[in-house]
Amino acid sequence: MLIDSHCHLTYEPMSTSLDETINRANKDGVEYLLTISTEDKSYNKILDIVDNYNCVYGTYGIHPHEAKNHRNLRCKDIISKINKSRKIIGVGETGLDYYYNHSEKSDQINSFLEHIYAAQETNLPIIVHTRSAEEDTFKILKEEKKKKDFKILIHCFTGSKKFAFDLLDIGAYISASGVVTFKKSKVLAETFKEIPKDRILVETDAPYLAPIPLRGKPNEPSYIIHTVDFLSKLRNVSFNLFAKQTTINFYNLFGKLK
Repeated sequence: MLIDSHCHLTYEPMSTSLDETINRANKDGVEYLLTISTEDKSYNKILDIVDNYNCVYGTYGIHPHEAKNHRNLRCKDIISKINKSRKIIGVGETGLDYYYNHSEKSDQINSFLEHIYAAQETNLPIIVHTRSAEEDTFKILKEEKKKKDFKILIHCFTGSKKFAFDLLDIGAYISASGVVTFKKSKVLAETFKEIPKDRILVETDAPYLAPIPLRGKPNEPSYIIHTVDFLSKLRNVSFNLFAKQTTINFYNLFGKLK
């Protein structure tokens, strides 16, 4: 059994063929999918999806790219959105993206902090996007953890080995996407080879970042089997054993799904 811990079912082309997309995933052993919020205006679509598909759960949050459009968002607003459904089980995605800087750094940081406060209040995991922002991301997470504990998932990790182990030191879980299968990602693969087995999750980030051998195509949750196959061989364990471990890790972080 597998869980896709991060996909975007509200995005095309999956949004226009949800039945087929989810059926393919289930057929390939993906029992549950977590569809991720990135902006407020699409949140009602996520609520509809989780209501209509037993195997799909969701999150609420604002992507750092969108921070400039949600400057008035506060912790209480995030919690109010989360409380709209028992199947909303995470906060995010949120974080910092200094690679593109589609929003000012100050707006990204303020939004990130409000999401952290919501994670602290709700005891739900926060799903963190971080790109070209390792120093600030770690500093904020570490400082806020000292004030009040909360659960952290770093999604689609592509950072340095040092960053990974700094995050592990503060209790974070780290998720691998199809990027780890790319030929240019040998250093990243070596990092995932060393991450403790009880801290790894897997994701597609669909419709983005399709793994080898499907790179360049629109990604979808069923393709997660290629990432799991790559990682299981990298770590010299069976596919089924690695899949089982990542599922256990998901449950340890998010709780059992019903």
